[in-house]
This record gives sequence, C-alpha cells and structure tokens, in this order.
Amino acid sequence: MTQEIKRCSWPGTDELYLKYHDEEWGKVTHDDNILFEFLILEAAQAGLSWITILRRREGYRKAFANFDLYKVAAFTNEDAERIMQDVGIIRNRLKIHAAIKCAQLFLDVQKEFGSFDKYLYSFMPDGKSIINNSGITPITTPISDAISKDMKKRGFKFFGSTICYAFMQATGMVNDHVPDCSFK
Repeated sequence: MTQEIKRCSWPGTDELYLKYHDEEWGKVTHDDNILFEFLILEAAQAGLSWITILRRREGYRKAFANFDLYKVAAFTNEDAERIMQDVGIIRNRLKIHAAIKCAQLFLDVQKEFGSFDKYLYSFMPDGKSIINNSGITPITTPISDAISKDMKKRGFKFFGSTICYAFMQATGMVNDHVPDCSFK
C-alpha cells in the first residue's frame, strides 16, 4: 500500500513548480553559494511571480557566471551591458546592476561575519531555522523586517521584507510547508 503524497497547494500542477516545492523549498541550506544564488533570484523576482524567475533560472546561471560570487563581484559595466542583451533573463538594468553590487556587498558581509549564513542566522531565534506548523503563511515577519532593514542599510537593493521572507522560505530559514505536506 502506497502512502498518498500531499503537498502545499501553491505549486499547483506545474512540473517545474512541483519539483522546486518537493526538492528545494523549505530545505535548510547553510551554503553561501546557494544563499547567493537565491539572493540574486529573489531580487530578480521583485514585482514578478516566482515561476517567471524559476523558468529563467538556467538563464540567470549562464548570465551570472553560475552564481560565482567572486566573478559576479568583479563584473564591469561592460558585463552589465552584455547581460542586458541576454534574452534568458528578465532584462532590467537596475536589477542587473543591483545583482553585481549585491555580490560585492555579500563579500563584505562574509568578511565581517565569517559567512553570509552566520550573518543571516544571527537574526534567527537561537540561530536556528523556524518550522511553522500553524498552516498560516505570512508574507513578512518581524525577522524578515529586521534582516531587510539591515541589508538595506548595507546597500542591498530589491530586498524588501516580502522578498526577504520569500528568500527565507526558499533557503529553509523558515519552513512554511502546510502541516500535512509530505515534504515538510
């Protein structure tokens, strides 16, 4: 007898969304490379739907040197112009320049805290992820407000509290799978 698989409702029936839900969303990562990737992708999402960015993820990987933090931090204005011509991503000049600046700021945070992960988890209760068993998924929290505010102060762009909370969900800082989800 096989157990019925239950999921959160938000991925619907889209195969890419289902794969993302089942394999990534809410899974804890402490890998700065993955955190950087999601920082770029979540900022790119600002004002758009996540599936729009997810469908272009490979394009972002190509355009942003496979999310190599050091390479992206060294991008020039010429690199930004090259990326602006890439049809595999959302071609928004402000977001492209913000992504390059994000890499530089990410390095600064790593230098200050030892890792970006340590920085992020300094905001978390007891330095640990939160498992939300309420079945209610907020769009912001006091923690996402605090992280977003601090990151804005450091110069990060396109990272308001709502985007921050989506980032926290994507990287497992908070697990918002509904209580009966098989992938919680």
